[in-house]
Amino acid sequence: MTGGPARSGAARTAPVRTGPVVRTALAARTALARGSRRERAADALLWLVLCAPGVVEYVAGPPQEGPAPVPPYLTVPVLALAVLVCRTAPLLSLYLAVGLAFVASPELFSGAAVLPLLATGYLVGRRMRQAPPALVSFGMVAALGLLVTWRADEQLWSWFTLVLTLVFNVALPWLVGRYVRQHAELVATGWELAERMEREQQLAADRVRLRERSRIAGDMHDTLGHELSLLALRAGALEVAPDLDPRHREAAEGLRAAAVTATETLHDIIGVLRDGDAAGGGGQPDERLAGVDIADLVDRAAASGLPVELRREGQPVPLPPLAERAVHRVVQESLTNAAKHAPGGAVTVELRQSPDATEVSVVSERPAGDPPPRGTSGGNGLIGLRERVRLSGGVMRDGPVALPDSPAGSGYEVRVRLPHEHAHVASGTVPTEVVPTGAAPSESSLRRESAERKERRRLRQVFLVPLALTSALAVAMTVFAFVQSNRSVLPAADYDRMRVGQDERDVFGLLPTMQTDEQPGPHVAPGPPGSRCRYYRMDDGPDPVRVYRLCFGGGRLVAKDAVRTGS
Repeated sequence: MTGGPARSGAARTAPVRTGPVVRTALAARTALARGSRRERAADALLWLVLCAPGVVEYVAGPPQEGPAPVPPYLTVPVLALAVLVCRTAPLLSLYLAVGLAFVASPELFSGAAVLPLLATGYLVGRRMRQAPPALVSFGMVAALGLLVTWRADEQLWSWFTLVLTLVFNVALPWLVGRYVRQHAELVATGWELAERMEREQQLAADRVRLRERSRIAGDMHDTLGHELSLLALRAGALEVAPDLDPRHREAAEGLRAAAVTATETLHDIIGVLRDGDAAGGGGQPDERLAGVDIADLVDRAAASGLPVELRREGQPVPLPPLAERAVHRVVQESLTNAAKHAPGGAVTVELRQSPDATEVSVVSERPAGDPPPRGTSGGNGLIGLRERVRLSGGVMRDGPVALPDSPAGSGYEVRVRLPHEHAHVASGTVPTEVVPTGAAPSESSLRRESAERKERRRLRQVFLVPLALTSALAVAMTVFAFVQSNRSVLPAADYDRMRVGQDERDVFGLLPTMQTDEQPGPHVAPGPPGSRCRYYRMDDGPDPVRVYRLCFGGGRLVAKDAVRTGS
């Protein structure tokens, strides 16, 4: 009694095997559940368009030549199912369209089957990412067509027609759909990559700006700390003055204490900024550059082997500390970039000072034989310089420049202009003009070029692959036609030896290995009813006018004659 329920439970939990019909029903139900109203309307319109040629062909009646049209009670539901599953199972919709075309004609060539094959082939390429399943399906259809041709005792030319139809009505739309899908993916991926890289570049620029601001904060510490220290020292001297009354001495003591407290507070705040900058790899603080003149920078660079020359114009004008450090940093960074990216090239540093502004220009020549300069490798140094110059109220430009007098004819220039009137810095309104004229190609542009090359290659495949397949098939058809014309000739002596009523096996012993593809003309009477006829050439000449016709039935030769061809 206990075995029954156990077997029943096992039967309930056993996996259910689904056949093609069940899988098709599941795909259709999934398509109905997932599709939006817009998609359903588009699918309904596609279904009507695909059904129209078949219905019109059936209503017009059977043609005088060719296969009979497929009735609408078969065409309409099959195409409805193909359209229904084309979004969830596009390859299944292609199978349905190919099966309907096989019913219409073993060669897949009929008026009712053209649109379904074109549409489903395109949708398979548009909606399927993997190419191997589609290629395997095309091979299976070609192999099935060859089997059908052999079983129906048809000429091999029927299979050639099937392959041509498969190439142009299925494979070519599939390539077009695949190209459209890959193009859409490339566009979407390109925009996503561009946005991501733009965010990354913005973050990198922000980090450089923050690091540069921390360095400027260090400059503020050096300058203000020094002044506050002097202020505290003078307040201390005033506090111990013998001729100062107690009330003023108390005020001087408070002033000294406030200066000391301000100095310590400033030291603590800037120390935190410097610690964060050092942790982030911000480089050396600018306090090491205090008291170093531009001439000293040029002299040290020349002593290290860099061919550098300093030119001055105008009378020296005292600069604010922030502007002075900015000029110093521009010269220092430019000399460093010249030594790194254009070793051996001459460098000219020009410093022009007027009562209104200070201009500094650093031009590095390109060594002869080297490629044209394209800026710094990473660009972070120039970003920091631009931020420092901007905060100092100036404008910076950098990029390639023509140098007619140099051997290479070109170089790289960094030019900065710092106005002496810097009230905008105090008011918080700083200029925002930054003109980077020389920039190396970004990773986004390089990837875009690579994607464009791939897209052009896939576009060529859309045309070259069908052309190559057609050319290969044309060569195969030409070779087959040559072989067939030579191996389908029935000698007149063998034809005369055949007698009506002779056993079919005895007649086959006299027949050549292949039949001819030439068929009787339209005015030739058909063979005996219920018989099957075979046709053979009288000679191997091109376009024969007459061929032998042998008709068999009941295992015997029932008729033999020479008939005119349709050539």
